[in-house]
Amino acid sequence: MSSPLAEMSTMAHILMKFGGGLITSKSEMKTVDQESINNLANLTRGLVELGHRVTIVHGAGSFGHLKAKQWKIVEGAQPEFLNQQLDAVASIRNDMLELNSIICDALQSIGVNCNSYPPSNWARGVGPDFHGSLSSIENCSIESVPITFGDAVDCDEPKMFGILSGDDLMVRIGKEINGITHCIFLLGDTEGLLSAPPNDPTAELIEEWNSRRSISGEHDSQQDVTGGIFLKLDSAAKIATVVPNVWFICGRRCERVLELVNSGNTRGTRILP
Repeated sequence: MSSPLAEMSTMAHILMKFGGGLITSKSEMKTVDQESINNLANLTRGLVELGHRVTIVHGAGSFGHLKAKQWKIVEGAQPEFLNQQLDAVASIRNDMLELNSIICDALQSIGVNCNSYPPSNWARGVGPDFHGSLSSIENCSIESVPITFGDAVDCDEPKMFGILSGDDLMVRIGKEINGITHCIFLLGDTEGLLSAPPNDPTAELIEEWNSRRSISGEHDSQQDVTGGIFLKLDSAAKIATVVPNVWFICGRRCERVLELVNSGNTRGTRILP
């Protein structure tokens, strides 16, 4: 494995994605993994105390995907059950605010100031080319950690609404906010990118990946409405064109993030441009 960039500035700006499968149980409606959230909060505090800037994007997990799947929110307005869809969009937004509040409470309870930026308030459209200014996130006080998340957002007609993925938010933030040195996707069920689906006993960790290399993967369309590992890889490849350190790391081994920032390397998958 080739060595990652060794020359880092003393202060890093770390963009982290807390995966939905890491902070919730994706198969159980609105069920958080509080231990995981607490560990991520402690990781964030550790990075801040070392003098690094941190920006957080988190997924929806069981607070968004299940209702979005049930009511086909990704497909946009369906005239035959539009009223139910509109109710579902409002419900998803409220659920995401609840999940975000749980994460913010975990941070604030250990002394980490944070500011929340719900996309339904400032973003329109889906995909990495969604409309909406990142200026509030970029200009968030250095004393506070900005947090945003995957959400149900308004779209132009005839679609009317859709799901803006946290991975698409990662692309925009990673490419447009100056000074980000690390973009880390924290995963809930794997060491990084594997050579086969996690349930395959022959699966091995891929230590480096770029978009010229194909993978064997699975997308659980019953639980994930935003593209799963394939969207993450596509997003990470886009970010890697401008951010020097883009990684997939096991989110249950928070010490690996600290190891990466301190030494330039850790166990996981580095995404190359």
